Amino acid sequence: MADKPKEQYYTPPPKLGKWEGFKIFLWNSETNQFLGRTAGSWAKILLFYCCFYAGLVGFFAAMMAIFYTTLDMKVPKWQLDSSLIGNNPGLGFRPMPPESHVDSTLIWFKKTHGNSDLWTDKLDSFLEPYRSPNPEYEKNTFVCDYDIPPPEGKVCKVDISKWSPCTQSEKYSYPNGHPCIFLKLNKIYGWKPQCYNDTENLPEKMPQELKNHILSEKTLNPKVLNTVWVSCEGENPADVENIGSIQYIPRRGFPAYYFPYTNIEGYLSPIIAIWFEKPTSGVLINIECKAWAHNIVHDRTERRGSVHFELMVD
Repeated sequence: MADKPKEQYYTPPPKLGKWEGFKIFLWNSETNQFLGRTAGSWAKILLFYCCFYAGLVGFFAAMMAIFYTTLDMKVPKWQLDSSLIGNNPGLGFRPMPPESHVDSTLIWFKKTHGNSDLWTDKLDSFLEPYRSPNPEYEKNTFVCDYDIPPPEGKVCKVDISKWSPCTQSEKYSYPNGHPCIFLKLNKIYGWKPQCYNDTENLPEKMPQELKNHILSEKTLNPKVLNTVWVSCEGENPADVENIGSIQYIPRRGFPAYYFPYTNIEGYLSPIIAIWFEKPTSGVLINIECKAWAHNIVHDRTERRGSVHFELMVD
Protein backbone atom coordinates (compact mmCIF):
# COMPACT_ATOMS: atom_id res chain seq x y z
CA MET A 1 0.00 0.00 0.00
CA ALA A 2 1.44 3.30 -1.05
CA ASP A 3 2.27 5.86 1.67
CA LYS A 4 -0.05 8.83 1.89
CA PRO A 5 1.60 12.17 1.08
CA LYS A 6 2.42 14.21 4.17
CA GLU A 7 0.10 17.09 4.78
CA GLN A 8 1.85 20.50 4.81
CA TYR A 9 0.28 23.07 7.17
CA TYR A 10 2.57 26.00 6.29
CA THR A 11 4.45 27.30 3.38
CA PRO A 12 8.18 27.45 4.06
CA PRO A 13 9.73 30.86 3.47
CA PRO A 14 11.60 31.19 0.28
CA LYS A 15 15.34 30.75 0.50
CA LEU A 16 16.96 34.15 0.11
CA GLY A 17 20.52 35.24 -0.24
CA LYS A 18 22.20 37.41 2.38
CA TRP A 19 21.73 40.63 0.45
CA GLU A 20 18.07 39.90 -0.40
CA GLY A 21 17.35 39.00 3.25
CA PHE A 22 18.98 42.20 4.45
CA LYS A 23 16.93 44.32 2.05
CA ILE A 24 13.71 42.70 3.24
CA PHE A 25 14.79 43.30 6.87
CA LEU A 26 15.21 46.99 6.07
CA TRP A 27 11.86 47.25 4.36
CA ASN A 28 9.31 44.53 3.81
CA SER A 29 6.80 45.83 1.26
CA GLU A 30 4.40 42.92 1.84
CA THR A 31 3.98 43.58 5.59
CA ASN A 32 5.03 47.27 5.60
CA GLN A 33 7.71 46.56 8.23
CA PHE A 34 10.80 48.64 8.76
CA LEU A 35 13.63 46.88 10.61
CA GLY A 36 11.20 44.13 11.54
CA ARG A 37 8.50 46.39 13.00
CA THR A 38 5.43 48.06 11.68
CA ALA A 39 4.82 51.79 12.18
CA GLY A 40 2.38 51.08 15.00
CA SER A 41 4.90 48.83 16.76
CA TRP A 42 7.61 51.48 16.45
CA ALA A 43 5.26 54.16 17.82
CA LYS A 44 4.39 52.02 20.87
CA ILE A 45 7.98 51.17 21.75
CA LEU A 46 9.18 54.76 21.27
CA LEU A 47 6.34 56.03 23.47
CA PHE A 48 7.25 53.48 26.15
CA TYR A 49 10.93 54.46 26.23
CA CYS A 50 10.14 58.19 26.19
CA CYS A 51 7.90 57.75 29.23
CA PHE A 52 10.41 55.46 30.93
CA TYR A 53 13.40 57.78 30.56
CA ALA A 54 11.34 60.88 31.33
CA GLY A 55 10.34 59.27 34.61
CA LEU A 56 13.95 58.27 35.27
CA VAL A 57 15.22 61.81 34.62
CA GLY A 58 12.45 63.29 36.76
CA PHE A 59 13.24 60.96 39.65
CA PHE A 60 16.98 61.76 39.43
CA ALA A 61 16.27 65.52 39.28
CA ALA A 62 13.97 65.30 42.31
CA MET A 63 16.60 63.39 44.31
CA MET A 64 19.29 65.93 43.37
CA ALA A 65 17.01 68.82 44.36
CA ILE A 66 16.38 67.22 47.75
CA PHE A 67 20.12 66.54 48.15
CA TYR A 68 21.10 70.15 47.39
CA THR A 69 18.66 71.46 49.98
CA THR A 70 20.82 69.74 52.61
CA LEU A 71 24.04 71.46 51.44
CA ASP A 72 25.57 74.84 52.11
CA MET A 73 27.82 76.02 49.28
CA LYS A 74 30.20 77.70 51.74
CA VAL A 75 30.10 75.38 54.73
CA PRO A 76 31.05 71.71 54.28
CA LYS A 77 28.58 69.18 55.63
CA TRP A 78 31.31 67.06 57.20
CA GLN A 79 34.05 68.86 59.11
CA LEU A 80 37.24 68.01 61.01
CA ASP A 81 37.04 64.48 62.45
CA SER A 82 33.90 63.73 60.45
CA SER A 83 35.51 64.64 57.13
CA LEU A 84 37.85 62.69 54.87
CA ILE A 85 40.50 65.42 55.28
CA GLY A 86 40.52 65.06 59.05
CA ASN A 87 41.68 67.63 61.59
CA ASN A 88 45.45 67.43 61.13
CA PRO A 89 46.73 69.92 58.53
CA GLY A 90 49.54 69.12 56.17
CA LEU A 91 52.52 71.38 55.54
CA GLY A 92 53.36 72.32 51.96
CA PHE A 93 56.32 74.00 50.29
CA ARG A 94 56.77 76.20 47.23
CA PRO A 95 58.18 76.24 44.60
CA MET A 96 57.24 72.75 43.54
CA PRO A 97 59.28 70.79 40.96
CA PRO A 98 58.04 70.80 37.34
CA GLU A 99 55.02 68.70 36.42
CA SER A 100 57.32 66.40 34.43
CA HIS A 101 58.84 65.40 37.80
CA VAL A 102 55.62 65.30 39.77
CA ASP A 103 56.93 62.71 42.25
CA SER A 104 60.10 64.68 42.96
CA THR A 105 60.70 67.02 45.90
CA LEU A 106 64.07 68.29 44.67
CA ILE A 107 64.80 71.99 44.18
CA TRP A 108 67.93 72.07 42.02
CA PHE A 109 69.39 75.10 40.25
CA LYS A 110 72.68 76.73 39.29
CA LYS A 111 73.98 80.11 40.41
CA THR A 112 74.12 81.49 36.88
CA HIS A 113 72.10 84.19 35.19
CA GLY A 114 68.70 82.91 34.09
CA ASN A 115 69.23 79.35 35.32
CA SER A 116 66.95 79.82 38.31
CA ASP A 117 64.10 81.39 36.30
CA LEU A 118 62.08 78.16 36.41
CA TRP A 119 61.85 78.37 40.20
CA THR A 120 61.38 82.12 40.49
CA ASP A 121 58.63 82.03 37.86
CA LYS A 122 56.83 79.37 39.88
CA LEU A 123 57.09 81.55 42.99
CA ASP A 124 55.80 84.55 41.03
CA SER A 125 52.68 82.58 40.09
CA PHE A 126 52.18 81.24 43.61
CA LEU A 127 52.56 84.66 45.26
CA GLU A 128 50.53 86.64 42.72
CA PRO A 129 47.31 86.53 44.85
CA TYR A 130 49.34 87.87 47.79
CA ARG A 131 50.94 90.70 45.78
CA SER A 132 47.76 91.67 43.94
CA PRO A 133 44.67 90.62 45.94
CA ASN A 134 41.34 90.64 44.16
CA PRO A 135 39.96 94.20 44.56
CA GLU A 136 36.47 92.74 44.80
CA TYR A 137 37.37 91.17 48.16
CA GLU A 138 39.39 94.09 49.50
CA LYS A 139 36.50 95.06 51.77
CA ASN A 140 36.81 91.68 53.52
CA THR A 141 40.47 92.08 54.48
CA PHE A 142 41.71 93.41 57.79
CA VAL A 143 45.17 94.19 59.18
CA CYS A 144 45.43 91.85 62.17
CA ASP A 145 47.79 91.50 65.08
CA TYR A 146 48.08 89.20 68.08
CA ASP A 147 45.81 91.45 70.13
CA ILE A 148 43.70 92.60 67.14
CA PRO A 149 41.87 89.57 65.68
CA PRO A 150 39.73 89.99 62.56
CA PRO A 151 36.14 91.17 63.06
CA GLU A 152 33.24 88.93 62.14
CA GLY A 153 33.15 88.32 58.40
CA LYS A 154 36.69 89.61 57.84
CA VAL A 155 39.97 87.85 57.03
CA CYS A 156 43.52 88.81 57.93
CA LYS A 157 45.70 90.37 55.26
CA VAL A 158 49.01 88.73 54.32
CA ASP A 159 51.52 91.42 53.38
CA ILE A 160 54.66 90.06 51.69
CA SER A 161 55.97 93.35 50.29
CA LYS A 162 58.73 93.77 52.88
CA TRP A 163 60.02 90.22 53.09
CA SER A 164 63.50 91.03 51.80
CA PRO A 165 65.38 89.17 50.38
CA CYS A 166 62.44 86.88 49.64
CA THR A 167 60.77 89.32 47.26
CA GLN A 168 60.03 89.32 43.56
CA SER A 169 62.37 92.25 42.88
CA GLU A 170 65.29 90.30 44.41
CA LYS A 171 64.37 87.08 42.58
CA TYR A 172 63.88 85.47 46.01
CA SER A 173 67.70 85.40 46.31
CA TYR A 174 68.02 82.45 43.88
CA PRO A 175 70.65 84.09 41.60
CA ASN A 176 72.85 84.48 44.71
CA GLY A 177 72.53 80.81 45.59
CA HIS A 178 70.68 81.65 48.83
CA PRO A 179 67.14 80.51 47.98
CA CYS A 180 63.87 81.28 49.72
CA ILE A 181 61.40 78.40 50.18
CA PHE A 182 57.84 79.28 51.16
CA LEU A 183 55.82 77.17 53.58
CA LYS A 184 52.05 77.02 54.07
CA LEU A 185 49.57 75.02 56.12
CA ASN A 186 46.84 73.29 54.15
CA LYS A 187 43.39 74.75 54.69
CA ILE A 188 40.98 72.76 56.87
CA TYR A 189 37.58 74.31 57.45
CA GLY A 190 37.00 75.23 61.09
CA TRP A 191 40.41 74.08 62.34
CA LYS A 192 41.92 76.11 65.20
CA PRO A 193 45.47 75.58 66.43
CA GLN A 194 46.09 74.73 70.07
CA CYS A 195 49.32 76.64 70.47
CA TYR A 196 52.14 75.94 72.93
CA ASN A 197 51.30 78.82 75.24
CA ASP A 198 52.58 76.84 78.22
CA THR A 199 56.35 76.87 77.76
CA GLU A 200 56.74 74.38 80.63
CA ASN A 201 55.28 71.53 78.55
CA LEU A 202 57.05 71.77 75.22
CA PRO A 203 57.36 68.38 73.47
CA GLU A 204 60.57 66.42 73.86
CA LYS A 205 61.01 66.02 70.10
CA MET A 206 60.87 69.75 69.48
CA PRO A 207 64.33 71.06 68.44
CA GLN A 208 66.16 72.70 71.34
CA GLU A 209 66.87 75.75 69.20
CA LEU A 210 63.12 76.29 68.72
CA LYS A 211 62.49 75.79 72.44
CA ASN A 212 65.04 78.50 73.20
CA HIS A 213 63.37 80.79 70.68
CA ILE A 214 59.93 80.26 72.28
CA LEU A 215 61.31 80.98 75.74
CA SER A 216 62.94 84.18 74.54
CA GLU A 217 59.71 85.27 72.84
CA LYS A 218 57.85 84.64 76.08
CA THR A 219 60.17 87.09 77.82
CA LEU A 220 59.98 89.75 75.10
CA ASN A 221 56.34 89.50 74.00
CA PRO A 222 54.11 86.79 75.51
CA LYS A 223 51.37 87.45 72.93
CA VAL A 224 53.60 85.98 70.23
CA LEU A 225 53.27 82.57 71.88
CA ASN A 226 49.90 82.30 70.16
CA THR A 227 51.66 80.95 67.07
CA VAL A 228 51.94 77.69 65.15
CA TRP A 229 55.71 77.37 65.32
CA VAL A 230 57.84 76.06 62.45
CA SER A 231 61.22 74.33 62.49
CA CYS A 232 63.38 73.35 59.52
CA GLU A 233 66.54 71.30 59.84
CA GLY A 234 68.72 68.81 58.01
CA GLU A 235 67.58 65.23 58.32
CA ASN A 236 71.03 63.63 58.69
CA PRO A 237 74.28 64.82 60.31
CA ALA A 238 75.73 65.61 56.86
CA ASP A 239 72.61 67.63 56.01
CA VAL A 240 72.86 69.56 59.29
CA GLU A 241 76.44 70.42 58.45
CA ASN A 242 75.67 71.57 54.89
CA ILE A 243 72.37 73.37 55.37
CA GLY A 244 73.94 76.52 56.83
CA SER A 245 72.05 79.16 58.78
CA ILE A 246 68.32 79.73 58.24
CA GLN A 247 66.11 82.76 58.68
CA TYR A 248 62.33 82.64 59.02
CA ILE A 249 60.60 85.61 57.38
CA PRO A 250 58.65 87.49 58.67
CA ARG A 251 58.44 85.32 61.80
CA ARG A 252 59.05 81.79 63.10
CA GLY A 253 55.57 80.47 62.38
CA PHE A 254 51.93 81.09 61.50
CA PRO A 255 50.06 83.47 63.85
CA ALA A 256 46.92 81.90 65.27
CA TYR A 257 44.78 84.91 64.31
CA TYR A 258 44.74 83.60 60.71
CA PHE A 259 42.63 80.65 61.87
CA PRO A 260 40.07 79.23 61.55
CA TYR A 261 39.49 79.12 57.81
CA THR A 262 35.76 79.63 57.20
CA ASN A 263 35.63 80.11 53.42
CA ILE A 264 35.25 83.89 53.59
CA GLU A 265 35.95 85.43 50.18
CA GLY A 266 39.40 86.96 50.03
CA TYR A 267 41.01 84.55 52.50
CA LEU A 268 44.66 83.77 51.82
CA SER A 269 46.51 81.03 53.68
CA PRO A 270 49.27 82.38 55.92
CA ILE A 271 52.75 81.70 54.57
CA ILE A 272 56.31 82.17 55.76
CA ALA A 273 59.58 82.26 53.84
CA ILE A 274 62.55 80.11 54.82
CA TRP A 275 65.75 81.84 53.68
CA PHE A 276 68.74 79.54 53.39
CA GLU A 277 71.55 82.03 53.84
CA LYS A 278 74.47 79.93 52.64
CA PRO A 279 73.79 76.27 51.81
CA THR A 280 76.82 74.28 50.71
CA SER A 281 77.12 74.22 46.91
CA GLY A 282 77.20 70.97 44.93
CA VAL A 283 75.71 68.90 47.77
CA LEU A 284 72.24 67.38 48.00
CA ILE A 285 70.68 68.53 51.29
CA ASN A 286 67.70 66.69 52.76
CA ILE A 287 65.45 69.04 54.73
CA GLU A 288 62.43 68.44 56.92
CA CYS A 289 60.17 71.21 58.17
CA LYS A 290 57.56 70.71 60.89
CA ALA A 291 54.65 72.73 62.20
CA TRP A 292 54.23 72.66 65.98
CA ALA A 293 50.97 72.82 67.93
CA HIS A 294 49.24 70.56 70.46
CA ASN A 295 46.76 69.37 67.79
CA ILE A 296 49.29 68.79 65.00
CA VAL A 297 50.60 65.23 64.68
CA HIS A 298 53.67 64.58 62.54
CA ASP A 299 53.42 61.74 60.05
CA ARG A 300 55.62 61.92 56.96
CA THR A 301 54.00 58.93 55.22
CA GLU A 302 50.57 60.55 55.54
CA ARG A 303 52.01 64.04 54.85
CA ARG A 304 50.62 65.43 58.07
CA GLY A 305 52.20 68.24 60.02
CA SER A 306 55.54 68.08 58.23
CA VAL A 307 57.09 68.30 54.79
CA HIS A 308 60.27 66.90 53.26
CA PHE A 309 62.20 68.33 50.30
CA GLU A 310 65.73 68.33 48.95
CA LEU A 311 67.83 71.35 48.03
CA MET A 312 70.83 71.40 45.70
CA VAL A 313 72.66 74.52 44.58
CA ASP A 314 75.40 74.17 41.95
